[in-house]
Amino acid sequence: MKTKITSILIIIMYVAVVTSCSGDDDNNNDDNQNNINANQTTEIAQTGTWRITQFIDSGDDETSDFNGFVFTFNSNGTVITNRGELSVSGTWSVNDSSNSSDDDDGSSDDVDFNLFFNVPETNDFEDLNDDWDLVSATNLKIELIDISGGNGGTDNLVFEKI
Repeated sequence: MKTKITSILIIIMYVAVVTSCSGDDDNNNDDNQNNINANQTTEIAQTGTWRITQFIDSGDDETSDFNGFVFTFNSNGTVITNRGELSVSGTWSVNDSSNSSDDDDGSSDDVDFNLFFNVPETNDFEDLNDDWDLVSATNLKIELIDISGGNGGTDNLVFEKI
């Protein structure tokens, strides 16, 4: 009887261990950047001020277009950027795009970092208007990417905390 109970307990423990293992561990990152969610990204962006340290537009490095600008992501959904007397404002949001199908890269389970500046098409800030896919986010850096559906170009945008 004791042997039968022990065997049953071993089987139960085995099933519990096997079913608790996750199959999505293949892409684990040591600092867990890829598993960050929309709420965490929103909280990170709202803390402190940021600057653009990289903006690659379809292979062209246009980072210098934003030199000296300081970005503040406010909790009310506005983003304000200043450089001296020049100020540009817009809106921002972060959402889990698993329920939307507007991603250019075909991914259905990523986090979108949405930026919109109401500026003329000739303004440099118009290039930032997009639903960027989150690559990673830490307390010091937010990395975004966009794969254009039109021309197939890849854009990269990196904010670093000041």
